[in-house]
Amino acid sequence: MRCAQRVIGTIECTEPALSIRQGRSQESKKVNIRPIGPHFAAEVNGVQLADVGDDDFRRIEAAFYEHSVLVFHEQQISEDEHVAFSRRFGELEMTMVNDPSGGGGPVNHIGNVDAHGRLIPMDDARMVYNSGNALWHTDSSYKPVPAKASLLFAEHVPPSGGETEFACMRAAYDTLSVEERETIEHLVVEHDLAYSRSKIDPEMMSEAFRTEVPPQRQAMVRVIPETGRKTFYTGAHAARIVGWPEDRSRALIDRLNALATQPQFVYRHQWAVNDLVMWDNRCCLHRGRPWDGARFPRVMRRTTIAGAGPTVVPSRVAETERT
Repeated sequence: MRCAQRVIGTIECTEPALSIRQGRSQESKKVNIRPIGPHFAAEVNGVQLADVGDDDFRRIEAAFYEHSVLVFHEQQISEDEHVAFSRRFGELEMTMVNDPSGGGGPVNHIGNVDAHGRLIPMDDARMVYNSGNALWHTDSSYKPVPAKASLLFAEHVPPSGGETEFACMRAAYDTLSVEERETIEHLVVEHDLAYSRSKIDPEMMSEAFRTEVPPQRQAMVRVIPETGRKTFYTGAHAARIVGWPEDRSRALIDRLNALATQPQFVYRHQWAVNDLVMWDNRCCLHRGRPWDGARFPRVMRRTTIAGAGPTVVPSRVAETERT
């Protein structure tokens, strides 16, 4: 029997997850969804994602839209099964071809181990680039169609550190005053990967990489269609507000980022091998926490579910620029 302690929640023992074979006949009786935070995040037990039936998938999907972050422990899931489960939520993004970590497919391998199993030096370009994951961000907000969701699976984890933190912009939006909501309602924000990575190293991105991911404009306020709830949409890639002076723009973005990342809106996940966590990029920020990468491997794989379309139409941008 496995005991697990969560940063938000209590210490408890849960029954071991079902095997894939057991899941075929018993999953509908065993799946259990338990909230682990006051505003968002839930733990899902009693199901193997490599072999989840339609009824349980509908329960998982509904829980995802309600809680925004779902945690699954002890998953026996291959890379192909990981991709197949992700595709049940929608089309997948392909990773960027010019990403220093390697790209061009549906799975992003994130870690500090090379193809031969050796630890990558901390000053290697791949590690420097991935250090940007320590910034609060939402995946793919710098793309024309930003991501809907991400699913991250733990293959190797260090004995301490290396946690992933999630912050709920949706819950933070609910605390804004009526005047603050009116101020941000129709704003358009330019999201720029080169801007966020410049905080790590101004020379990090090659010209080909910059060409592949030029700045993109996104709505400051989004509505999650499955729930009708509003959220602001910021993070480290949010560089500037269209039509605003630089200082005023930066001040508002920084304030909203700080609001969302207050402790009451944050869930910290302490990884165990074979954990899978999925989150809603439309309303959640996340960041990776440091660990002793010179001594211990941390190897993860991620799929990213593409969004349904642009968040802002050209006419809205033009109207914003005139104000």
